[in-house]
Amino acid sequence: MTPAATSAPETVTEDAPRSRRHQRLVLAGSITGAVIVAVDGTVLTMAQPTLQRDLDASLAQVQWTSTAYLIAVAGLLVLAGRLGDRYGHRRLFAVGILGFAATSAALGLAPGIGWVIALRAAQGVFGALLQPATLGMLRAVYPRDRLGGPLALRTGAIGLAAAAGPLIGGALVTHAGWRSVFLIGVVPALAAGVLALAVRIPEPRPATAAGLDLPGAALLAAALMCLVHTLVTLPQPGRPAATAAGFAATAVAAAAFVHRQRRTTSPLIPPSVLRTPAVTHGLGVLLCASAALFGALFLATYLLQDVLALDPLTTGLWMLPLAVTMVLAAPASAALARRQGPRRTTAAGMTLLALGALAMSRLDQGSGAWATGVCCALLGAGFGTVMVTATTVVVQRAPRDAAGVTGGLQQTAMNTGPALGVATATMLTGLTAPGPTLAALAGIALLGAFLATRLPDGERRARTRP
Repeated sequence: MTPAATSAPETVTEDAPRSRRHQRLVLAGSITGAVIVAVDGTVLTMAQPTLQRDLDASLAQVQWTSTAYLIAVAGLLVLAGRLGDRYGHRRLFAVGILGFAATSAALGLAPGIGWVIALRAAQGVFGALLQPATLGMLRAVYPRDRLGGPLALRTGAIGLAAAAGPLIGGALVTHAGWRSVFLIGVVPALAAGVLALAVRIPEPRPATAAGLDLPGAALLAAALMCLVHTLVTLPQPGRPAATAAGFAATAVAAAAFVHRQRRTTSPLIPPSVLRTPAVTHGLGVLLCASAALFGALFLATYLLQDVLALDPLTTGLWMLPLAVTMVLAAPASAALARRQGPRRTTAAGMTLLALGALAMSRLDQGSGAWATGVCCALLGAGFGTVMVTATTVVVQRAPRDAAGVTGGLQQTAMNTGPALGVATATMLTGLTAPGPTLAALAGIALLGAFLATRLPDGERRARTRP
């Protein structure tokens, strides 16, 4: 028996028209925040070569413009979610998105590469405040059984952003310079932040004001920062001692965090979250899905550009079916989950993801756009399905007063998975050919499919379980 499964039915205490207006405003803010973060990451990739030339930066320094952001985000997501549970997700969302806008504007004016790296780290801090709040706000205003639709819209918007980001970034860098990619999201971010401050939404407050467990937050941040940094730098040759030290530091910090959580009266992650099997299994599914997808995309990019000698624009066009099927899968999977249940729907999505990776392992120099497109379509359909169904399960089944922490854990899985997948792909490619490496990534997806069999098999059954 889990706390989430036995809670009383949720009711809306305000009048229906006002409730629907709040829901629409929260959904718009959640989608805006998620899209701004998604676009920011994709457009930066297109700007980095020009940024390197203009600022006379080294390749390592340019890589740190991404690594600094990832480390800051990964280390603070769970604490940010806890802050949202205590002080309100709307407030955290406003602070996060306004800070994201301010750092984006400052990045557009940065005089040197050192400033860019520092501001990207600061942007990561605000991104960490922003991301769990986008889920926490949805959980606060939507009844549990109506979360699937909003989360499907959010996932579809992220898919569109992923598809449009490289095209927008390429056009901006070509016609307006690399600084413009940071400025594109400033106005919508400011608008969303001002709206969040102006419009008050009903948010549940915990019965008691639990402590924040700052020591536990520091230990978890240290563990995640060490892990992400080690995974990101793993592909660099000649660093076995540094890699071993990074994993050792991760293990020590993680063990200290677990010890702290068991002893403190106010743990950072409430026991009610960890005692909900649907949440823990859903997080495992999301970690496997993001690792398999981004590891496969890393190898696909290498194949298309280095083996088939395609330019970046043509590579993006050949891989466009991934974004298209991801967008289409979002609403379709929400409807399918209502009929078949999240267990079967998520397992089917992970199976599609595994099939896409396996099909990609068969590509060679004679493969064309059609074969590549089929592989990418399978990957996109699988990932889009899993993103909606597994995220819906995680957010639905979490205790309502721990929605922020749960959202932070979900975002941590989604930010750590890509680093894990790319590191796995890089390490295995150094030992064997890309084909077996993609087969191993398919194995990670199948592990996620197994975890999906532990998810609830239907909303009605979950609600009536004694």
